[in-house]
Amino acid sequence: MNNDLLNYRKKPLIYVYEMAGQTGVKVGDTHVGREDLSDYEAVVHRISQSFTVKLPNPPKILHYEEAITVGGKFFRDYSVHEKLKERGVKRLEGEWFEMDIDTVKSVINEIKTGMHVADSGRTANFAMRPEQAKAVNDTAEYFTKYPREKDGKAPHYLWNAKMRFGKTFTAYELAKKMGWKRILVLTYKPATEKAWRDDLAEHVDFDGWQFIGARRSWEEANIDESKPVVWFASYQDVLGKNRDTGAIKERHKKMREIDFDCLIVDEYHYGAWRDTAKELSREEENLADDVLEERRLAADMQKTAEEDEKEIEAIEETLPITTKNYLYLSGTPFRALATGEFSEDQIFNWTYADEQRSKREWGGRDDENPYAELSNIVMMTYQMPESLREVAMQGEFNEFDLNKFFAAKKTDGEWRFVRENDVQKFLNNLRGIDLEVAIENKMDYKRPALPYEDARLLSTLTHTFWFLPNVAACRAMENLLRRDAFFRDYQIIRAAGNDTLGGDAAVEPVRERIANGLNTRTITLSCAKLTTGVTVPEWSGVLMLRNIEAPETYFQTAFRAQNPWVLRGLDDPKAREIIKPTCYILDFAPSRALKLMANYSNELGGVNDNRRPETRLEEFIEFLPVLCFDGVSMTRLDAGAILDIATYGTASTMLAKRWQSARLVDVTNVVLEKVLNSPEVLAALENLEQFRGLSQDLSKVINSEKLLKKAKKDREKDGEEPDEKTKKKEGDEEKENRGFKKQLREKLLKFITRIPVFMYLTDYREQKLTDVIRNLEPELFTKITGLSVKDFDKMCEIGVFNQNELNSAIFQFRRFEDSSLTYAGGRELYEDDKIGGFDTSLTRREVDEVIEAEIR
Repeated sequence: MNNDLLNYRKKPLIYVYEMAGQTGVKVGDTHVGREDLSDYEAVVHRISQSFTVKLPNPPKILHYEEAITVGGKFFRDYSVHEKLKERGVKRLEGEWFEMDIDTVKSVINEIKTGMHVADSGRTANFAMRPEQAKAVNDTAEYFTKYPREKDGKAPHYLWNAKMRFGKTFTAYELAKKMGWKRILVLTYKPATEKAWRDDLAEHVDFDGWQFIGARRSWEEANIDESKPVVWFASYQDVLGKNRDTGAIKERHKKMREIDFDCLIVDEYHYGAWRDTAKELSREEENLADDVLEERRLAADMQKTAEEDEKEIEAIEETLPITTKNYLYLSGTPFRALATGEFSEDQIFNWTYADEQRSKREWGGRDDENPYAELSNIVMMTYQMPESLREVAMQGEFNEFDLNKFFAAKKTDGEWRFVRENDVQKFLNNLRGIDLEVAIENKMDYKRPALPYEDARLLSTLTHTFWFLPNVAACRAMENLLRRDAFFRDYQIIRAAGNDTLGGDAAVEPVRERIANGLNTRTITLSCAKLTTGVTVPEWSGVLMLRNIEAPETYFQTAFRAQNPWVLRGLDDPKAREIIKPTCYILDFAPSRALKLMANYSNELGGVNDNRRPETRLEEFIEFLPVLCFDGVSMTRLDAGAILDIATYGTASTMLAKRWQSARLVDVTNVVLEKVLNSPEVLAALENLEQFRGLSQDLSKVINSEKLLKKAKKDREKDGEEPDEKTKKKEGDEEKENRGFKKQLREKLLKFITRIPVFMYLTDYREQKLTDVIRNLEPELFTKITGLSVKDFDKMCEIGVFNQNELNSAIFQFRRFEDSSLTYAGGRELYEDDKIGGFDTSLTRREVDEVIEAEIR
C-alpha cells in the first residue's frame, strides 16, 4: 500500500508560549492532527519544528485551544496578531508581543465568539454542561409558556440541584436566553455574594452586564440603564428598616420602584422565608453570624407543616418587590418537594447520584471529563464505646446525644467542656487510643479504620471541618486541641464567636492558614459559619459533632468536603492532578446519621418520584457508600440495613407519627360526598359530640368548593381575571374550607390512633384485623374506638379510612412488636410466619418488603 495516500485528520490549534531570556510571549498556530498525539503533544511537536537545534531551556507553553469559532470556522494566528494590534498591544517582533496571558486569551475569545470583551480579565469561555443546558431550556420553556400562573401570580420554578451544579453561571445563562435586563438575587446567606459577582465578571457571555452588591445602592453603582443589571441583596437587609427613622433604607427605594424580570431566591432551603425568620431579621445587624444562624436553626426545627406550605406565599406576598418571574435555587428543598409547593413541570432535578453517574459514564477522554474533579463521598459512622455513650444518652432508645456530650461552659476564665475527660477520650479514640471492646465482642472484634490512625485516612484528612453544637463548644474544642500533643501538628481555626470574621470574610483566615494545602494541616471549628456559600478545596472531611434533625442542614454541611482540589500542569496548562479523589463524612451517632441518609435519599425526588424508598436509597449509596462500625467491626451497609437501623433505632417515635399520618384519612370532596350520601355513617358520627352538625357543615363546604371551581373555570374560558374584591372573597372562602377539612381529618384520626391500643389488647397476630374486629373481638373494638363494627366497615367502604395505608401502618407495628417477642429467649420467629394486616395477611418476608417501601 502506498503510504502517501493516507493522511491524518487535521485539527487547527492556537497556542501561546514564552522562552527563558526572551521578552514577551509568542502566538502561533498548528494544523497537525495525529491520532497518536494529544493537543498538547501536537503543540509541542509544532514548536519544536521552529528550532534547528535543541534548546537548553525548552519553551513554556502558557495556553492552547482549538482555533475554531462558534460558527464553525477556523482562524489563524495572524487573526490574533491583528486583534492585538487593534487593542494597542506592543508588538516586539514577528509573532512576539508584550502582554499578559489574560489579554491574549481575551482576544482569542473575542475572535471565537464575535463579541468584544473590553475587560481583559474576562477570560472564561466554557460552555454549559448538558445538565445545565437542560435546566436553562426547561425553565425558559416553562416561563415562556406560562407568563402567569392560573391564580394570576408570576410563575415560579425550582432548581433542585446539589452543590457544584453551577447555579450562578446557569442562572445567568437563563437570564441571557430569556433576554432579562433586571434581575434581583435574594438570599438569606450574604456569603454567597462572591460567587454571584465572580461568575458575572469573569465569563465572556456576560460582557457588559453590571452587578450591584449587598448594601450598595443603584446610584452608588453608577448603573448604565441600557445594560443588564444583577442586584444582589440579603433577605434580612431588604426587610430591615432605617434604625433612626423606622422608614425603609434609602438604598432600597430604587429596588422597590423596579419591575424586575426575575427574582432569584438563592439558598431556598434556609428557613428565612416565614414570619419567625422575618422577626429575627430586624435585629440581625446586631448579632454575630453564628448566633443568628443558631437561632435560625432552632426556629427551623420548630417549623410546622402548615408553615411549610406557606413558604412561597411568605416570599411572594410579603416582600415589597415586584417581578415577572421567580426562580428558586436549592440543593435540599425537601420541604417544598414534600408539600407540593411546586408541580412536576416546575422542578429541575440534579442530584449527587446524577453527577456521579455522569462522571462514571463519561464517553470522552478522561482528561476532558468535567465531572472527574468532583470527589466521591464516603460516609463513615462509628458507635462510640459504652463508657462514652452512657454519659450522654437521650430518648427512649438511648441515642448518643452529641449536644449533651460536647456541652461547654466558662470555668475560671477559660472555656472548657463539662465532660472534658470524656471528650479527651473521644479525641484519643479518633486516633485509635483508649478503644474499649466489650468482653463478649472480643472474639469477633475487628479494628475499624479511624480518621487519625488509618494511614489512608490520615493522609487524606489533612484539612477538616468540625461541626459543633454552639460557640461555647467551639471555644472549648479549640483549647483542648491546642493542649493535645497529637493535634499540635494541626493549625486550629475557630470560625465561631463575635471575635471572628463574619460573612464573606469568615473564610479568609481558613484560606490563609491552609496556604497551598500540601504542606499544612488544619482543623476548622464552626457551629454555623462556612456551612454554605463558601468553597475551600482542601477540606477533605466533615466531622458531625452535633445533633442535626434536618437532612437539609446535614447534607449542605457535609457537601463542603466535596469541592474539587486540583493542581494544574506547569508545562501543559490543561493537565490536571486531582489531589482529592475521595472525601469523607464522619459521624458518631449512627442511628441518627443513617436516618438522615434514608430521609435524604427518599426526599430527593419529591412527591412525583414513585420509586420505592429502598430503590432510591440503593441508587444513592451506589455512589455514596456507607461504612458503619457497630462496636465490633466496620462493614459496608446495603439499603436494607440502613432502613432497618433508621426505622427500628427510633421505632416508637416513628410509629407514633405513622399513626398520625394524614394519609390514613381521606377528606377529598369525592369521599365527603359519599359520607353526606350515607345516612348510617352520618348518623353514627353525629351521635358523637365532636361531630355535631356534620351534615350541615359538609353540605356547605362541598357546595362552596363546587361554586369556586365553576367560577374559576368560567373565568378561564372567558379569559377574565378576578377583581381584588373577588380574589379576597374567594381566598377567605378557600381558607375556611381548608380549615374545616383539617379539623375533620384530625377528628377522624382519633379513631385511627386507638387501633394500636386495640391490637395491644388482642392476641391474634396472624389474622387480618378486619376478621379480629368482626368475628373475634367486636365488643372490645367498639369499647376502645367508640365505633360499631358496622359503621367502621361502612366508613372503610366509602374510603374515609385508607385501607392500603392502614395495612402498612399495622405491618410496621407488628414488625416492631417482633423485638419484644424474641426478647430474653422468647418466641422464635421465621420468615414464613404469617402476620395479619388490616385486610390481608402476609409472610414476615413480605411484610419486610412492604415496610421498606413505605418508610418516609
